[in-house]
Order: sequence, then C-alpha cells, then structure tokens
Amino acid sequence: MTEKNVKEQTSKKKIRVFKVGDLAVYPAHGVGRIESIESKNVGGETHDFYIMKVLENDMVIMIPVWNVESVGLRDLISKKDIPAIFKVMEERKENPIDSQTWNRRYREYMDKIKTGSLYEVAEVYRDLSLLKVNKDLSFGERKLFDTAQILLVKELSTAKNSDEKTVLAEIESIFASQ
Repeated sequence: MTEKNVKEQTSKKKIRVFKVGDLAVYPAHGVGRIESIESKNVGGETHDFYIMKVLENDMVIMIPVWNVESVGLRDLISKKDIPAIFKVMEERKENPIDSQTWNRRYREYMDKIKTGSLYEVAEVYRDLSLLKVNKDLSFGERKLFDTAQILLVKELSTAKNSDEKTVLAEIESIFASQ
C-alpha cells in the first residue's frame, strides 16, 4: 500500500490523510502513531487501513482509510490550542450535574469522551474533579475520571513535548485551590 493510493482513495471525499509515523488521536483511546498503511481483503473487496498503535497501552487499531471521519480519528491538538484546554478546566459554573443520578452523569460523560474532542474530555475531567470535592465518586465515575486524566495528560504532554508528570502537576494545580 502506498501513500499515493491512500491519497487517491481519500481525495474524492476530502478526508484527512495520515502518513506512516504521524501522531493521531483515536476517540476514547487517545494518542497513537500510524505504524503502517495496509491493504486487506474484506468481503471480496480490497480496502486500505491505517494501522495505529496507541501510545498509552500499545493497543493496535485498524482504521479503514475511508472511515477516518466517522470514527473521529484526528490530528493531535496544536500547541496554540493548549491554553484553551486549560481555560475549559479553569471554568467554574453552578453544578447542575450534581443533582443527577450517577448513572445518568456516567452516560453523559461517556458520550463526551467518545466524541474524541479534547475540549469535551477536559470538561469531563473538570466536572468530576469538582464533584469529588463534595462527594465520593461512584466506581464508574472514578474510572471515567481516570480515563479523562490519561487522555488529557497523554495528548497535552505529547503536544507540548513535555513529560507527563509536569503536565499532570499543571492540571492538578488548577484544582488544588478547591
């Protein structure tokens, strides 16, 4: 499979084209590197796939080149957009979410994480950070909090070219004054 073939397949639809070695973000799994582009025969048709290895856990994901848009594969956040992510986490509002049941909150937060938007992930992290000041998080909410933290820290540290401990300390400092 050549990059030229990928461009030919995707040029018809204006889909983001990734190259081998590019960093990309897969919703709910985080930052990964495009390891290869391979052709596979599926149902009698040949399709091209990005083979992406998630940096956090070495999971390998096969993403059909033509399906990049619908699965939400996107570029890493740019350095200039990082301050906006921190601004999302710094925002404080009345917390109507506190009055919802934990499973309803869980569904809302899971939907936000699945969007793949780092802004949405930052909102989930912020809301759960603020919620846990006043009450214990449910098991599911703690898992979502951990997931949001991992996704945030990995992408921000990669985008900033910084180590994860430094980024985590920056994020935690936002909530230290609660």
